[in-house]
Amino acid sequence: MSTHFGVTRGRALMVAALAVMVSSAIAVPGSAVADGDDGREGNDGNQARHSDHWGVIARNTIGSPVAELRNGPFGSFDVADPSAAPPYGRGSLGIAVADNSTSLNPPSEKVDFGNEVDFFGDPVRGLRQVGFHVFQTGENVSYGGAGNMPNIRFEIDPNLAALPADDYSTMVWVPDASPVTNRWSDFIDATSSGYWYLTGNEAPACNQAARCSLQQLQAALNDGGPGATILTAAVGKGRDHMWIGAVDGLRVNQNIFDFEARGVRTHQAD
Repeated sequence: MSTHFGVTRGRALMVAALAVMVSSAIAVPGSAVADGDDGREGNDGNQARHSDHWGVIARNTIGSPVAELRNGPFGSFDVADPSAAPPYGRGSLGIAVADNSTSLNPPSEKVDFGNEVDFFGDPVRGLRQVGFHVFQTGENVSYGGAGNMPNIRFEIDPNLAALPADDYSTMVWVPDASPVTNRWSDFIDATSSGYWYLTGNEAPACNQAARCSLQQLQAALNDGGPGATILTAAVGKGRDHMWIGAVDGLRVNQNIFDFEARGVRTHQAD
């Protein structure tokens, strides 16, 4: 009889344990961890929001570049101060492009890692704060000089009164040289440093030969038409020099996009 009751009790304990396991498994999909966000607070003390709309923009990619959400980098081997760690969380967007790896002219690669959903239709004139943090290496400087840096790109519909049939251009920000190498930079402000230009013929005063500030570019697009609107937003590199590094903390107005190995989280700026 003791054996009989012992077996019954053991089965009951096993059933109870299985019930707990099943209950836990059911609860996970509704958690922040399940959708790629570990639920930690950001550097601004606010709970981060997770977005699934970020990734490599395939139509803007040439060759076999890398744009990968990753952990780190955590500085070079001899960097032990806070600049060794990504500015937000534990991860970043790692980028690697080659300068001579395709049969095209030029032979260099290009990649855009961006969002084709969440910015669609936003007014270009509404851009007030833009920039990012970068992990630059001394090797990148040797490949293409101190100005060998990644870019921020907004595909836009110019909506110019002078060119009503022209519905596409790209706003490109080219940053100044990173102030540091082999560690993370402070925030590099695209509204007060570097330069902007437009692709195509939308604004002759703001092209690669006639560089503009963000404010000058916005003014060049304001010719009385309906107003330029954003199609996509991206961080990218190419087509020019080889570059292997990382970007984090992309800011667009009050949103700071924190690139983590498990996804892109959004913090609110102070």
